[in-house]
This record gives sequence, structure tokens and C-alpha cells, in this order.
Amino acid sequence: MEENLHPKSEVNNKIPDNANKSNSEEIKEPNTEKVINTNETKANSQNNSVPKADIKNGNDTPAKTIPKPIKEIPIEKKPFQEFINIHLIPALVEEINQRGLEITNINFKNTNRPIAGDKCWVINCEIKDTCSFWLSFEKEDISSLKSISLSKPNQKPSILESFLIDEKRITLKLIISRVMQRLNGQKLIGVN
Repeated sequence: MEENLHPKSEVNNKIPDNANKSNSEEIKEPNTEKVINTNETKANSQNNSVPKADIKNGNDTPAKTIPKPIKEIPIEKKPFQEFINIHLIPALVEEINQRGLEITNINFKNTNRPIAGDKCWVINCEIKDTCSFWLSFEKEDISSLKSISLSKPNQKPSILESFLIDEKRITLKLIISRVMQRLNGQKLIGVN
């Protein structure tokens, strides 16, 4: 019986040894695989770095060829005639109409300035049963010397006043607000 036990114990001993060996081998194999995977990852990352650079360069080129949106120039920088006819006169009409007043006539031409009589660009506006005003530009430039004349309906203007002489930057809103301020200051379109 002892002999039978001994072989069993050897078998029993061998199984755990084999189990231990296979466990050891299994443990070692993943480590070896990990090393290989790490090396493969390094190799792949080196290989991938080349395409990434190519992709980056590929992305840079289209970005340079895509045109940036063109910034539209401010309306005050547009040609004088365009600024006056397309922007200033319609904005003046809208502002006056919003105050409940009606424009009977508004025109823009190169003519004699009221009172002074010199030739310049003049916007003449007649507001029904209220007043008339003449906004004059010495040159075809909104930054040129400007003047304004006012009168009650069916009368000729008697005063020529300088207009926006201290302003460094002339804008559409500024011109409109100062015209309305002058009309209001003379109590022609409202009360102070």
C-alpha cells in the first residue's frame, strides 16, 4: 500500500508541479506578450506619427485655402453718393416718420447753398406743415465742412450754421441725431 501511496503522491506532487509550471508559464506568457505589445505599441505609435503629421499637413493646407469672410466696409467709408442716397436719406426719412411727421419733399443735388450761395452738395428736406432744412456738404466727402440751415414752412432760411465741426468721426447715426437735435432745438419738430 505504501507503494501505491507513493506513486499517488508522486502523481499528486507532479500535478501541482505541472500546475505550478503551467501557471508560471501562463504568468510568464502574458508578460512576454505585454512586452511584445508594448514594443508593438511603440512601433505602431512611431508608424502612426508619420500619418498624423501627414494628416496635420493635409489639414493645414485647406485651412489656408479657405478664404476668410470679407469684412464689409463701414457705410461711412462707401462712396459719397452711395452713402447719401442709399443710407443717409432713407435713414432721415425713417427717423422723421417715426416722430409722426410727414416729408413732402426731399432731394439731394449739387446746387447753391442757402444764404452763402456757393456751390456744394445739398440735401433739402421739407417736412409737411413743420419746417424745411438744408444740410450742405462742401465736397463729395462726409468729413468735409458741413452746414445746416432751417426755416419755417414757406419761408427762406435766414441763418447758416456750421454742422458737426468738432467731431473727429462722422457716422450715419451721428448725422441723423444732430439733424434731429437742431430741428428740436428750434422747436420745429417738438418741445425741448
